[in-house]
Amino acid sequence: MGQAREVMDQLTEALTTHQDPKTVANLFAEDAVAYTPDGGEIHGRDSIAEYWRQMTDAMPEAGYESLASFEVGDTAIDEGIFSGTNSGPLAFADGTSLPATRKDIRIRGVDLATVQDGQITSYRLYFDQLQFLNQLGLLSEDPAQRS
Repeated sequence: MGQAREVMDQLTEALTTHQDPKTVANLFAEDAVAYTPDGGEIHGRDSIAEYWRQMTDAMPEAGYESLASFEVGDTAIDEGIFSGTNSGPLAFADGTSLPATRKDIRIRGVDLATVQDGQITSYRLYFDQLQFLNQLGLLSEDPAQRS
């Protein structure tokens, strides 16, 4: 196992055991960049840790089921299923938030972490945002109302 895999596994452990945001932040380089479907492009370790804090606050009992994990050079790649109950406020990139829906979610996602000198410098997360919002009951049932 290489350094990228070790750091990605530490990130997964920190997020699924809801460790202190500082622990998450320390896994990222000071000038790291993350790309997420819901938060967009996030710059800096503290902002990335805040993104994850908001997600773990929204789903404090969430779990992660690994389906596949790889390491290619300095990049670790994970595919898995994130599941939990939305029991905390759901924050959005524009600064707004919604109260907890109390709904269960189960979504498949992929994340990639490029690691240099023991810290993540580039992080990319992919998941179906429409599926996520639909499972939370935040999308209209009537397609005509979505226009």
